[in-house]
Amino acid sequence: MKWLKGMALLLIANVLIFATLSITFNILVNIVLPAFGIDVRGAVNQQDLVWALVIGFGGAFLSLAFSKQMARSMLSCRQITQPRSQAEQVIYNAVRDISQRVGVQMPEVWVYESDDPNAFATGPTKNNSMVAVSTGLLNNLDEQEVRAVLAHEMGHVFNGDMFTTTVLAGLMNTFVYFISRWVYRNLAERNEMLAFGVYFFLQIFLSFLAMIPISWFSRRREFAADAFSAKVYGREAMISALRAIDRWVHRAQMDYTTQDPLATMKISGKTKGVMHLFATHPPIEARIEALQRV
Repeated sequence: MKWLKGMALLLIANVLIFATLSITFNILVNIVLPAFGIDVRGAVNQQDLVWALVIGFGGAFLSLAFSKQMARSMLSCRQITQPRSQAEQVIYNAVRDISQRVGVQMPEVWVYESDDPNAFATGPTKNNSMVAVSTGLLNNLDEQEVRAVLAHEMGHVFNGDMFTTTVLAGLMNTFVYFISRWVYRNLAERNEMLAFGVYFFLQIFLSFLAMIPISWFSRRREFAADAFSAKVYGREAMISALRAIDRWVHRAQMDYTTQDPLATMKISGKTKGVMHLFATHPPIEARIEALQRV
């Protein structure tokens, strides 16, 4: 029944966010802006805001609710319930021990097939989550480094990063839909086809821009999860794990003559120029420097 409790909390949070933004919208449009001589009461449609909130937050929270199922469906993975090898024992015991230490329900533990040394945590709540590690992580890191990475992922679980990211994504989705719809309404009176084209262009363009604050928050939470790992196993273990991942990146670059084999997941954080704004992970060097200050 714990999943029902988690879903109920998500629903309550969604309703509270909806009510807060709706009240804020009414105060802003009907009181604050008119006080400064700005009257947009005829131009801004509250019905559009309602639908923007429903679509924006509804989609984000549905994705969160089914995040574990989606992750498992996209990967070739197996769940560890009874460890059958030393590596599985290390993974299972580390997740169990950390969850007991911080007082959260033990996440599901999974291993998936991938050459990349990677791991992730997902799930609707901190008491209904999963932690997965790649075979590449197990093959390229030693036991203490693997434990440090698992502590990092448990940091995401304990800090509730999945939930806060969903709230931010829902807020960004709401703005994207609302602004696109507002522009469409104002253009449709003059040219329906033009309005339709601009609407879809704005949906794509604004969604792209919305990734900037989401990615910025993602980079911040990586530093926090690193710090959590440092508290659990010591900073040297996490620094060693990051250096092992960095060595793999350099080897893979030489073997496959690719710029960055982890670029799709932004694990290494090695992006250049404006693309840094869309990186979900900070550069490994920056993470190591931050850990050295812990």
